[in-house]
Amino acid sequence: MSDISTRIRNAQKRINDGRRQVTSQLGSIQQRVSSSKFGEQVGTAQAKVAGAVPAALRGGNLSRTQKLQLAGIGSVSAAVLVCGIAIPATSGSGSASQSVAASEPAAYSSLTGGNTQAKELHASITNQQAGASEQAKAAEAKIKAAQEAKAAETKKKAQATKDRATKQAASRNAERKAVKSYPNNLDGWIRESLAIMKAKGIPGSYEGLHRNIMRESSGNTRAINLWDINAQNGIPSKGLLQVIQPTFEHWHVAGTSNDIYDPVANITAAANYAAERYGSMDNVNSAY
Repeated sequence: MSDISTRIRNAQKRINDGRRQVTSQLGSIQQRVSSSKFGEQVGTAQAKVAGAVPAALRGGNLSRTQKLQLAGIGSVSAAVLVCGIAIPATSGSGSASQSVAASEPAAYSSLTGGNTQAKELHASITNQQAGASEQAKAAEAKIKAAQEAKAAETKKKAQATKDRATKQAASRNAERKAVKSYPNNLDGWIRESLAIMKAKGIPGSYEGLHRNIMRESSGNTRAINLWDINAQNGIPSKGLLQVIQPTFEHWHVAGTSNDIYDPVANITAAANYAAERYGSMDNVNSAY
């Protein structure tokens, strides 16, 4: 992108430099045309013409009309000298006309030479402008193509991000749907506990859990023993499987509630403890 911008600036600089050169050349030409030197060249040419036909102008036998004609010839000859116009010789003008036509064309040559240079310079600038215009168009086309490519890439990335977000959302929805819900009762608590125990590798069966729960608390999640030895020691047994607080905290299963009265947390912690001490809650048939 920066290379294209540099090329455009360089082309514009060349065009501006060319314009300044044309303006300078044209100004110089106009100054030379309007200068007093041009007038001096005309005067010199007229003097040469006068020197070529003095006798004719002084002749007393010429009519007024003839003298005026000769004067006109002199003026034209002066113009020929200044401008460098070639006039074919005639029998009436003789050697004087030939001398006038062959005299100095320096001023005109200088002017026409300058004009030719100006035209050539103008043509060169025009060509440069055309080339710069083509370069600018090509640069603009490249910039536009780059912008369109960038926009397409941005759109593609945005679409990919959107698709990824949609896929992740669908995956989360699928995961939520995959999570099985359980009824909020003893049957549901036991079944949910068994699912967690299976994932954690803790042995136990529905029958073993249900049997011990019924013996320990009769299914009362808020059951608490305030008379046994644990209660006397200040750490009463609590919950469905009558677990004391230190045992619950030590054998707590990650992912379950930290509340000892939570039915699932209480069952899984007790089953985890029984698996370590008795091999499984299924092997427990009395206070443990």
